[in-house]
Amino acid sequence: MAMTYPLICTRGVIIFPGQEIVIDVGRKPSLDAVYNAQDHYEDKIVLFSQKRMEVDKPGQDDIYTVGTLCEIRHVRRINDFIRVKFRGLERVELVDWTKSDSSDIGEINILKSIKQDELEEVALVRMIASLFEGMAKNEKFLSKDLMMELSKGIGAEVISDRAVQAFPISIDRKQQYLETLGINDRLEMLLQDMEKEKKMSEVEQKINETVKERIDQSQKEYYLREKMHAIKEELGDVVEQDKDAEGIRKRLAENPYPEYIKQKVKDELSRYEMLPMASGETGVIKTYIDWLMELPWWQMTKDNEDLNEAQRILDEDHYGLEKVKERIMEYLAVKQMTNSLKAPILCLVGPPGVGKTSLAKSVARALGRKFVKMSLGGVRDEAEIRGHRRTYLGALPGRVIQGMKKAQVINPVFLIDELDKMASDYKGDPSSAMLEVLDPEQNALFSDHYIEEAYDLSKVLFIATANYLENIPPALRDRLEIIQLSSYTDVEKIHIAKEHLVPKQLKENGLKASQLKISDDMLLYLVRYYTREAGVRQLERVIATICRKTVLAVLKDGKKSITLTKKLIKEWLGNEKVDYGKKEKTDQVGTVTGLAYTSFGGDILQIEANRFEGKGNLILTGQLGDVMKESANIALDYIKAHAKEYKIDPEIFGKNDFHVHVPEGAVPKDGPSAGVTMTTALVSCFADIPVRANLAMTGEVTLRGNVLPIGGLKEKSLAAHRSGIDTILIPKGNVKDLDEIPQEVKDSVTFIPVSTVKQVLQHALVQ
Repeated sequence: MAMTYPLICTRGVIIFPGQEIVIDVGRKPSLDAVYNAQDHYEDKIVLFSQKRMEVDKPGQDDIYTVGTLCEIRHVRRINDFIRVKFRGLERVELVDWTKSDSSDIGEINILKSIKQDELEEVALVRMIASLFEGMAKNEKFLSKDLMMELSKGIGAEVISDRAVQAFPISIDRKQQYLETLGINDRLEMLLQDMEKEKKMSEVEQKINETVKERIDQSQKEYYLREKMHAIKEELGDVVEQDKDAEGIRKRLAENPYPEYIKQKVKDELSRYEMLPMASGETGVIKTYIDWLMELPWWQMTKDNEDLNEAQRILDEDHYGLEKVKERIMEYLAVKQMTNSLKAPILCLVGPPGVGKTSLAKSVARALGRKFVKMSLGGVRDEAEIRGHRRTYLGALPGRVIQGMKKAQVINPVFLIDELDKMASDYKGDPSSAMLEVLDPEQNALFSDHYIEEAYDLSKVLFIATANYLENIPPALRDRLEIIQLSSYTDVEKIHIAKEHLVPKQLKENGLKASQLKISDDMLLYLVRYYTREAGVRQLERVIATICRKTVLAVLKDGKKSITLTKKLIKEWLGNEKVDYGKKEKTDQVGTVTGLAYTSFGGDILQIEANRFEGKGNLILTGQLGDVMKESANIALDYIKAHAKEYKIDPEIFGKNDFHVHVPEGAVPKDGPSAGVTMTTALVSCFADIPVRANLAMTGEVTLRGNVLPIGGLKEKSLAAHRSGIDTILIPKGNVKDLDEIPQEVKDSVTFIPVSTVKQVLQHALVQ
């Protein structure tokens, strides 16, 4: 007779009569069914299992037709779901599935178990009990309660349902048990499954014996790994994980890795093999092992020991730069003599475009070493240098270790570009992390947070580059061997253009040397009137533009050869971009030419002073820094103290305001070396005496009128020479720096050493 009860569809759960089970119920139709059963069906409800677990809204075709009538024993509410304890009562068959206002309703028939041959039933029960007794010691699924019930001699029907509940078989197989009504048939199925489980245990035992035979006393630590491998062999399931591990062990055995690295890799490999392939940890460990294996630990390139060939390569790649080349040749010579030398940390400091980066590449070529580069511009995270700790998701080694992996040798030339452009923030101070990298006494044991093991950087030839030495922290600067690269003179630029830039651009634009002819005069014209820079980058861009225009003229207008002239340059590049020689044309009152040193090379500054009726205020404009403002105040106070000496009426200071301006107003300026320039401008303004237009000066001034030495004299001298200045006043303390000034500058510029403001004014003011 058909009966109706609220209906629930379960996923991956089969309930047998007599079994109690707790299920979390969360789907709305299932929640409604539970509540409906409690309210109207005396806690009775029917449960049917889904054929496919992924179906979220099953229909009648998506569930098995045989299920279980259950009693709701207990309900507990937890957030968005309820935890329900069910007790199985009877097997049932689904006749129809309808939906009511309160819940899904199943129309069902009760299915009773069928008694079969009693003699066969007794025999089957005995066989099952005997098998259970033999398996009891080893099988975890056999609970004490079940063993106790079996020993009491429970009925065959109960055995067939009770034993299957915890047995390790699939859901489909459990459904077959539920659908089988014959008690003996169910017992036979149980006997088959138990025999299969017994055979599986025997296979496991055989695998254990096979593993024990394979390994000897010295290989006990590999026992677990071999056991897993043997299991996979027996199942025909040798996975990629094992192949990876075998390949890594083979590499360890064949290559001379340091012992501590071999041990580290072995430890990590053991962890790797213990984890299932689906674990997220396996990828992390495998990546770490790959980094350890792929880093160079012993590989080296042999240095070029032919000093003449090394010198030829350096000269071929760069014109001038004699000091740098000399230092590299010294390094090569000493290394060859001693056969062992701690690599120095060279730092090339100079304006942009003077060849710092390309020089490092030439050094690598001259030495015959691999070349790698790391740019520090804008780096503000310490982990960029030292790496991330492996506990973080997506952790990687720092750029130093990444560069070494790319080089594949332990002695490359390693360029650290833009050393002065690092920044600091809450993530740490990368410049402090660079101390360990660039300290020859420490970098033999460099520690990267990711690699964790000490790495030897002592054989690396580090070459750092920077535009501005003052921006490198003092502690870091102390570990560097500073080599200054100054601005190029006009003559040097012409040589560089002829020997490097023009041939390079002709080749890149597909031109032959006969198709474009550029004389030295035209190169000088381009240098002076279309570029104003310390290096040669803009010059190269100008030459590239001319080459492109030439290609267009050859292909479009059919010209075979073009000789560059001033007229053609103006036609192609427009009017002159730079006013070469921007010094004052006439002697003026209150206007003095000063010299500045910036990260882009030397430059000249026109400092202007003026006075007008007021109350003695000093006005400073031109985006001056604190040091320049102090220089202006010192200059004014010095003049007030020596007014009579320079025939200045003392009353002028109280009745006038004074304005000092340093063009260009949009450019920030700072530094002490404008002190003498400001003093001269103010004295000229007060005494109404013009300042010589063909003269420039530099120097720091004190309250007592002394002139102190300054830095960047070579850059400033080159800027003055470019601008047509023929006389430069320099502090007496800078006379020693005149050796670095190019000879062509010395030939056309007169350097006058001064030690006091009085001497400066004697030379600067028109008497």
